[in-house]
Amino acid sequence: MRSPELIRSAQHGTPATTREGNTLPRTPKRADFRKVFQHERTCITVAVQATKPVKGTEQMIVNSQEKTNAVNRETIDWDSICWTKHKRIVNRLQARIVKAEKCGKHGKVKALQHLLTHSFSGRLLAVERVTSNKGKNTPGVDRTLWRHNRSKEMAVEDLKRRGYQPLPLRRVLIPKSNGDMRPLGIPTMKDRAMQALYQLALDPVAECRADPNSYGFRKARSCADAIEQCRKALSPRTASEWILEGDIKACFDKISHPWLLDHAPTDKSVLRKWLKAGYLHENAFYNSDEGVPQGGTISPTLANIALDGLERRLEPWTSRRTTRGRNAKVHYVRYADDFVITGSSQELLENEIKPVVTAFFAERGLTLSLEKTVITHIGDGFDFLGQNVRDYDGKILVKPSKKSVRKILEKVRTVIKGNKAASAYNLILQLNPIIQGWVNYHRYANSKRAFEQIDTAIFRAIWAWAKRRHPGEGRKWVAEKYFGTFGGRSWRFFGETRKAKGEPMTRNWLKIAAHTRIVRHVKIRQNVNPYDPADAPYFVNRKAWNKRGRLAKSPDGYAIDDDEQLVQFLNRKDRIAEAASRLAIRGV
Repeated sequence: MRSPELIRSAQHGTPATTREGNTLPRTPKRADFRKVFQHERTCITVAVQATKPVKGTEQMIVNSQEKTNAVNRETIDWDSICWTKHKRIVNRLQARIVKAEKCGKHGKVKALQHLLTHSFSGRLLAVERVTSNKGKNTPGVDRTLWRHNRSKEMAVEDLKRRGYQPLPLRRVLIPKSNGDMRPLGIPTMKDRAMQALYQLALDPVAECRADPNSYGFRKARSCADAIEQCRKALSPRTASEWILEGDIKACFDKISHPWLLDHAPTDKSVLRKWLKAGYLHENAFYNSDEGVPQGGTISPTLANIALDGLERRLEPWTSRRTTRGRNAKVHYVRYADDFVITGSSQELLENEIKPVVTAFFAERGLTLSLEKTVITHIGDGFDFLGQNVRDYDGKILVKPSKKSVRKILEKVRTVIKGNKAASAYNLILQLNPIIQGWVNYHRYANSKRAFEQIDTAIFRAIWAWAKRRHPGEGRKWVAEKYFGTFGGRSWRFFGETRKAKGEPMTRNWLKIAAHTRIVRHVKIRQNVNPYDPADAPYFVNRKAWNKRGRLAKSPDGYAIDDDEQLVQFLNRKDRIAEAASRLAIRGV
């Protein structure tokens, strides 16, 4: 109930006084927000103090933090992390990013990218990636490595956007095949983890916007896909006969920074810091005004973003819906900064296609290499990704290039000459991975003769190595000591060793390249996205096909030719009927 003094003051407009003569404070007509907010802040402080956990409830708070995916230094245990759970969380966010990008909801894409780059699961996977790849033992300018679990756990906590400032790159020069030096920029471990974190959110968008026939630095795509696309484009009888071999000069070092900042669908502030970080070389600091560092985790994705779009620019010549496109016979295949463009005539490639390509790359600050950009006839053949593609009397054959064969032989001979005093067993341990890796890369081409050539050259080098070790012994003695029959092949080089005293001798045989089976690679479909759940069944089938060999049907539905393999694969209780029906259709 209001006092008589306040009522009288409100009626006459005079300040209210008490009976003792003291003036009462006037009631404000409007709320004083500063006093209101101060009052609310005081109430909140009192409420928080009143709701402090009593003894025995601290563990309940910790458990609730774990349920909300919060980061707590005491709760992170690197050895007990459930990686499957966190990969599932990141994959779900990436699938949502792809869905929003396909629907054109760019604002939602940014919101999901922000959610992924600030998630605990994303930070865990980023740190795990940089601490488990081949560069985990290569430090940056701070000479810091994350080798122990404690350092990895602290790195997850420190991986935040607020206050982040990358350090300069450590410049290292590595030799190229032509004798020049390639600059390599090595970021610090924290910068690598930060780039890996933002790549998790950038790569799904880059996949949606990528060219259909771009195969370099993309998930689930390889060099074999690019080579198979070249073979398919040139195999038909009415295919084009002229090829533009393109190579971009210093691609990573010359990409325009303004273009990337305008077109890269990622956090512009963080991207600008990476691009302008500079580098240290021979204790001197240099600014970086162009290019992306070779050695950065996110650099291949940024390079793909800069190079994508050329296939859409060439659509007037590549479309088969128009007479102009059907007559031009233009196909475009790119792997990283190497690409080939087919055309119906040399004049078309020189006067129409090449100016468009030059203008496209000029917008991004790039130029074509005059030495490596040439126009070739299919009858003369061209080298692409270590393979030689050439027309032999109307049939397109893909073989290992002479340069690739020469390079593998030089590497093998260098290893043999550098191990003159090593045992045969240890020498084979060094040679087998080299041979196996080379034949695995070329086994999808017409490589049988090249494999036999490799085996002959390696045998001669091994024979010279064995003769040098025993100059006083005859050829028969050397042959019996180092060569035997294994796998249906005589004169096969082997080495023996005894792992422990008293155990029998174990033999290690040299890999024979000609024993590798030649198989046809099934090219990946152009528009499938590894981050899209709608394409997940295709990738599951493709993975099973690559793992088990030639199955009853390839991922694209082409039947195989080997009936015995078909029976072996389908010889299960749940597939006997299917095998019988397929063989009956073939008339077996």
